[in-house]
Amino acid sequence: MRKFLILALIAPAFPVLAGTWDAPEGCTAFMTVQSKACRVSHYYRCDRDTPGDQWRVDMDQEGPFFFSRINSEGEWVESLDSARQVLDPSPVDRASFSELLASGIDTWDFTLSKDDGTGSRAAGYDRLTGKSAAIDGITLQQTEVEFTEYDRDGTVLRRSRGNEYVNPDWRLFFAGPGETDLGDGQWRPIDGSPVEFVFPGEPGFLATQPIYDCDALTASVQVVRVRHEP
Repeated sequence: MRKFLILALIAPAFPVLAGTWDAPEGCTAFMTVQSKACRVSHYYRCDRDTPGDQWRVDMDQEGPFFFSRINSEGEWVESLDSARQVLDPSPVDRASFSELLASGIDTWDFTLSKDDGTGSRAAGYDRLTGKSAAIDGITLQQTEVEFTEYDRDGTVLRRSRGNEYVNPDWRLFFAGPGETDLGDGQWRPIDGSPVEFVFPGEPGFLATQPIYDCDALTASVQVVRVRHEP
């Protein structure tokens, strides 16, 4: 599952001045990704975390709006936006990056809890399609993803389906084209696909401003916030 897990509508007012984002103390950034839907993401690792854990911060024209941490198997460990959200212990079916690569498909079923007392359950699958795509010189494998998220009473909060991309060496998922139903039965198109990968020493590394599908005067911008990357 992944970049589809949380879909949000962001309404920027006035863009902040362009600059450079700084990773938290004790952390080292290793990649910046400029994506469709007016989003730039910075990937980093922190000394205090378990080896294999990776963080991502998503930024729109107003600045950071979503932080997430995954482990080496692509499990959503925690995320931060308006509240902190964590993976509950003992998932019914753990997400497994290794299983996806080994068998071509990985199912998952787990629950999440927020500091505000709310929680949800997400269940779905990732499947390698056998296709690949070259984006900005990086070869990515395409996946098919489908999942449903429920509240604690079992009410459907959202459903998502479509495609994402995976890089086996980086053990990361990236958003792709798809559609989401926010519980009202209407499927809405979404596409947060990466456009540029920027690495340390290259122009645009840790840039604070997204550059694709952006308009300083737009009323709203669709942003895909992921799962395989919380």
